[in-house]
Amino acid sequence: MYERPHRLPVLAVFSTLLGSIIGCHSTPKTPAPTLPANIKAIFDKPLYKGAIWGLRVVDLSICQPLIDTEPAHQFYIGSVRKVFTIGELMNEIGPTHTYDTPVYRRGNVTSAGILEGDLILVASGDITMGGRTNPDGTIAYGDFDDNEANTLGNANLTKPDPLAGYTELAKQVAASGIKQITGNIVIDDRLFQPYRFRDQFNLLPIFVNDDLVDLSINPTRPGQLASMEYRPHSAALAVANALRTTPADSTADVSVDPELPTCIGRPGCISTLRGTLPANYTPPMTNQWPLIRTVRIVQPANYARTVFIEKLQSAGVKIKTPAVAPNPTQLLPAKDSYTPDTRVALLKGLPYSEDAKFILKVSYNIGADTSLILYGLTQGADDMRSSLVAENKNLQANYGISNGDHHFIDGSGGGDSTATNAAVIHMLTDMTTRPAFPQYEAALPILGVDGSLATVTDFTSDPTLASAKGKIHAKTGTFAVGDASGITIKGQAFAGYIDTSSGKKLVYQLVVNNVPIKNIPDILQIFQDQGTISAILWRDN
Repeated sequence: MYERPHRLPVLAVFSTLLGSIIGCHSTPKTPAPTLPANIKAIFDKPLYKGAIWGLRVVDLSICQPLIDTEPAHQFYIGSVRKVFTIGELMNEIGPTHTYDTPVYRRGNVTSAGILEGDLILVASGDITMGGRTNPDGTIAYGDFDDNEANTLGNANLTKPDPLAGYTELAKQVAASGIKQITGNIVIDDRLFQPYRFRDQFNLLPIFVNDDLVDLSINPTRPGQLASMEYRPHSAALAVANALRTTPADSTADVSVDPELPTCIGRPGCISTLRGTLPANYTPPMTNQWPLIRTVRIVQPANYARTVFIEKLQSAGVKIKTPAVAPNPTQLLPAKDSYTPDTRVALLKGLPYSEDAKFILKVSYNIGADTSLILYGLTQGADDMRSSLVAENKNLQANYGISNGDHHFIDGSGGGDSTATNAAVIHMLTDMTTRPAFPQYEAALPILGVDGSLATVTDFTSDPTLASAKGKIHAKTGTFAVGDASGITIKGQAFAGYIDTSSGKKLVYQLVVNNVPIKNIPDILQIFQDQGTISAILWRDN
């Protein structure tokens, strides 16, 4: 942080750091300058008539706000809420911490390799289970994630095998000498209490392919079935294809029925791809094929059990119990009663800094909600409600953020999640003083480079802004609601760090609330406007 720290006595260094931290969080001695005209011009565009903007920009070198509009307003911030969740957990456990998934035997193994009992996979909260691990050990993510495919209209699929972790565990079980299992296969999903995610399904600490089945779709000839492939393949859930390719310029209507299949755990569970796909259709967002749709794995323990059995069988382990059945939790021993000598496999998770990239780059909601409960576990809480209580205490006591400056209902920014610009800036500024800051900043989307900021690159109207690419790390947040009258962006925000053209480091939150739009792709215009403002801040400071 200091080029020549040996020239400053220890007390002077401490005093400098303390003054910086306190100064950046204290009330400014002088009012922030007025809003620059080029930024105000964007605020005043017809699209934002009736909307409310907030912008707080702090120069870390002087710890003074450069711009501060609507400082006390409680803004809808959407997924910007994740900067709190991920920062708190990373500070608590460290960026190199891994969530490792063990497999235990319950019973003895004979000299012939027969396990006379059950095999138990104990869920650890590993959100990828090896399914996004690149060959170099980093995490794979796209600019448009499959978790939002059905909402946004398309997605990118990553290359790693989504079942890689289950394959690895099965190989380790076989290598331990187990050749046959007389009992059952059980997923121990008791790490934390189930959380009802967005009133759709119960979030549990076990995951398979982000708890999704991905459908890759391409058109064929009019009148024929469209081409469809899906992953992962498992007897737990099949996907049938009834989607027809239709003539050019006809209406596109692509859906999956059911999208939330409750039959997982029963034989014959199936979802069906239905509708019509014009031969000349252009997939939204990516503007390239394939078109992606997803089926949600709403019974992840049942699905994971089936997948694990299938992988064990592929590894040569004989199993008598049916592969497709409800997860038999009644067979589990007392929680936390496993002993090291009965462990037969262990899947090492990725460092949490890599999980953080996945969560923040693509705004993975389920991963953020899981992270908040994982934070809660470090504080003795094991459900969402008590984890939020623990977080409130932590933000107040260890970050100096008042409970009155934010309202969080989960870990991901769902629904009416709000915060003042001051609270967001306070959190981001505090993170710059923490050992985990390099990994935290690297996990944020980068303007014009990756994640949710990858497409914010249109600076043709002002080429002097183009070099801001790669210089802005910011979390985006979107909260949209719709009804018969249309769609309203209740909240759209950027929050993060700017390494300016003059060498300064800025912390900022830029947010707009209550913008009516015609369709979801119109959000990209708001993104671009906020990206332009971010680039102006980069160039002019």
